[in-house]
Amino acid sequence: MEFRIDRTAFAEAVGRAVRALPARTPVPVLGGLLLEADAGRLAVTGFDFEAAVRVEADAEVAAPGRVLVPGRRLLDVCRVLPDGPVSCALEASRFTVEADGTRFGLSTLPVTEYPALPVPPAPYGTVDGAAFATAVAQVAVAAGRDDTLPLLTGVQLRLDGEEMTLAASDRYRYAVRRLEWRPGAAADGVVDALLPARRLLDVARSLGRCGDVLIGWDPAGGGGLIGFGGGRTRTALRLLDGRLPTYRSLFDMAGAAVAEVECEGLAEAVRRVAVVAEANSPVRLDFSSDGSVMLRAGDGDDVAAQRLPATLTGADEVPMAFNPAYLLDALTSFETPRVRLELLGAGQRALLHAVPGEGAAEAAGEMAGEHRHLLMSVKQLV
Repeated sequence: MEFRIDRTAFAEAVGRAVRALPARTPVPVLGGLLLEADAGRLAVTGFDFEAAVRVEADAEVAAPGRVLVPGRRLLDVCRVLPDGPVSCALEASRFTVEADGTRFGLSTLPVTEYPALPVPPAPYGTVDGAAFATAVAQVAVAAGRDDTLPLLTGVQLRLDGEEMTLAASDRYRYAVRRLEWRPGAAADGVVDALLPARRLLDVARSLGRCGDVLIGWDPAGGGGLIGFGGGRTRTALRLLDGRLPTYRSLFDMAGAAVAEVECEGLAEAVRRVAVVAEANSPVRLDFSSDGSVMLRAGDGDDVAAQRLPATLTGADEVPMAFNPAYLLDALTSFETPRVRLELLGAGQRALLHAVPGEGAAEAAGEMAGEHRHLLMSVKQLV
């Protein structure tokens, strides 16, 4: 095996593929990247049974072949290589990397022990990469981090007609985002897939600038995989078991008071007053019909407060209290200058919507429904 490749292309391919490698594994070969050189291209693959990432790059191949190299060590080497062409070769059991007089020799792993890679699902449709990356980031903040509850660490992806719905919840919040996608000829019926949130976020970010992202799916449900492809990167993710509980009854806010406030200003105020709060202590928001909201945090002598302009309709006053980190996650997930909050009162829930800008009145109903974030209010107010 011998090939020559541009340093930037090599480092990018290795950097993308290495994200599929497990942080720790009792199976040494899963810490390796599979490099396959043939017919003017190099393919770099990372795999850990939950995700497989394959990235291709142009290369001058003098001798085709394949080799398994410790992935993170190879990435470290790529980061310090000088710019320009890089020559790589397999010499007995050593993989050499040379550029501009700098030479590295890396040990290899037994490629015969590498597990069989999953077969990528067939093309099923496409979605705009930038819109998909934004949507995944908006909902993934609400996914759980507790691996003992794997169901809640996922993002539910639903494909129905020309609409894609992404949803995530950790029981204390529930984020939902809808966007358009383009079904392919093979698309048939409704798809419901629960995907690991962290993995999906990595995939969406890496494909955000690739234009259209190809979604792969087996309509028969075989393989338990969903595929994503853009540019020269292909990723297959294994599905989680189960599906999230439905959110429709939670998002029914009949009788709620409605407040509107400047989004960035409220986020900055939450950051400011929360510095005096103890761990897991809430930030209190008192909305009133006088056109303001008062934020308070802390206890005893360590307290902070700030008043902001806000409108309130449907009630004279509404007190709420939230985990400040959760509230900040929700606020920073919106891209519009103002946010609308439907409030059921202390100890109950609040539903956040984007407020469309001026000139978008015609699409106001649709825009408000694109991205919604539900937060449970802390029962004991500060």
